[in-house]
Amino acid sequence: MNPKGTHIVTVLQKKADNPIAHLTPEDIEQIGIELDAIRQDVIDTRGARDAEYIRKVIKTQRTLEMGSRAILLVSLFPPAWVVGTVGLSIAKIIENMEIGHNVMHGQWDWMRDPKIHSTTWEWDNASPSEQWKHSHNELHHTYTNVIGKDNDLGYGIMRVDEDQRWVPMHLGQPLWNFLNACFFEYGIAAYDLELGKNLATPERRRDPEFRARAKQVLRKIRRQATKDYVIHPILSGPSFLHTIAANFTANLVRNLWTHSVIMCGHFPEGVETFERRSIVGETRGEWYLRQMLGSANISGSTAMHFMTGNLSFQIEHHLFPDLPSNRYQEIAPKVKALFDKYDLTYTTGALPVQVGSAWRKIIRLSLPNDFSVAALVRRTPTSRAAA
Repeated sequence: MNPKGTHIVTVLQKKADNPIAHLTPEDIEQIGIELDAIRQDVIDTRGARDAEYIRKVIKTQRTLEMGSRAILLVSLFPPAWVVGTVGLSIAKIIENMEIGHNVMHGQWDWMRDPKIHSTTWEWDNASPSEQWKHSHNELHHTYTNVIGKDNDLGYGIMRVDEDQRWVPMHLGQPLWNFLNACFFEYGIAAYDLELGKNLATPERRRDPEFRARAKQVLRKIRRQATKDYVIHPILSGPSFLHTIAANFTANLVRNLWTHSVIMCGHFPEGVETFERRSIVGETRGEWYLRQMLGSANISGSTAMHFMTGNLSFQIEHHLFPDLPSNRYQEIAPKVKALFDKYDLTYTTGALPVQVGSAWRKIIRLSLPNDFSVAALVRRTPTSRAAA
């Protein structure tokens, strides 16, 4: 418990400038009440306009994908390859970000449309939707930025907080992060499987449930690879190799873009992380406060917001993950006003600024807190053995 009686965010209490030191428990619960009111207002007003929006987005995405794949049938010609690849890249981004991610969050379940429902949607990604919904909706959004509980925080392979013990392996995390960005859909599938935990012992590796889930992932990867690297290239005839290259490029572009957007929402300077013990007995208001402090936004145009799946409003998304994504821009000023009212920092910035901030943090935390050449030499296993 801190001096004001709330037990939230123990990591923050170690800071010289604790961003919540001025809040009383009553303040925190009032924040929750005011955020509940914002959420209820959207629920009470969602309707035909919202349903028309998502149906239009899905129709546009499918038209763009089919048109791009049709153009790639003649991708032997360079202009066709460029146009088809750009179109397919955009179509894949829209499907994953504004449609798949948000549909699987249940944002459109209220429509009662079985074709646009979290229980039936399967997205264009290596990760099976069933497993993604568990690792993302149930774990990440419940334990946002809680070290050791949130698999999205560092994707299980990176040091993301100064309080995490540094080991020499962390020197490679800028490289791991770059490789993860290039093949992000497979990274998502890997941490959906919780490989770090499930490959740790022979007993876990032989666990029937884990093996069944691993087979499910492999089947999904095979279907995705067959679609992008066998069926569509074969249909292209003489453009076979060019279509393979176009599909690979589109997947790479989608992966890099998605990874960048996710990093901007979770890793820039100013985004807080939390200890496991900070969420014991967490109240509704404290959960809301953790979402507010553990997320960051991206400023930009309406087109940019759309291409991020409106995850450029990551703060609003973490507060209200089941609200229709097209409403985040509408409620953002209300959320920002609440931050201002309670003297909290609303972390936001342009895309290049946020990407740069996230990468600087990843590089900084790949080094020891007290980094110097002498300190690094003292910490390495080789130097200790020599001593």
